[in-house]
Amino acid sequence: MKKVMIDPGHGGSDPGAVGNGLREKDLVLTIAKGIEAELAAYQVEVKLTRTTDRIVSLTDRSRQANNWGADLFVSIHINAGGGTGFETFIHPTDGARLKDMQKTVHQAIMKQLNVRDRGQKTANFAVLRQSSMPAILTESLFIDHPADALQLKNKSIIEAIVAGHREGIVRALQLPLKHRLSVHEQLYRVIVDGKQIGAYKEPKNAAKQVETYFGRAKSIQLERI
Repeated sequence: MKKVMIDPGHGGSDPGAVGNGLREKDLVLTIAKGIEAELAAYQVEVKLTRTTDRIVSLTDRSRQANNWGADLFVSIHINAGGGTGFETFIHPTDGARLKDMQKTVHQAIMKQLNVRDRGQKTANFAVLRQSSMPAILTESLFIDHPADALQLKNKSIIEAIVAGHREGIVRALQLPLKHRLSVHEQLYRVIVDGKQIGAYKEPKNAAKQVETYFGRAKSIQLERI
């Protein structure tokens, strides 16, 4: 079974980027836990480098993944610095295989977001350099950009970011669904105008999303997976 390490950046005394009443460390932990929950429907083991608001060194983040023997390391971040949109990073020395995986994850997330595509980039980030398995770092929107921050305060946008990461990971690792899903493991997927906005364990949560978009969207699909 494949292993995926999800890395919510920052934490504890390190809030990450801060702006417009938001803290990066909080957003990325919510996103990471959402990805973990959605991957429960697939044949994959998932761990988080942190599950609470605590500081974890960059070296320890990579060490956790290396010691566990992860097949993929995905570091979750929110951007800052006056820009706008979404971008992903891999290490400059990574080869064609990881570039393909980056493209798969990048496109899956962009499909969920109506934002500027800042591109698929490389950087010598410690978590990318020190991880012995394929490693990708995502930067979803800019916390210090008013329009981006407004989106980050929208629950449906956070769910879209989660769904994009989940779909990208599933495609990159070609993860099959579990052969037998219990009632508690089944997910209800909501698709609005051809774009998935979320997948939910509780039918009532999926129904709430249908109600939210009813009358506003051209088409709404509800699927059980």
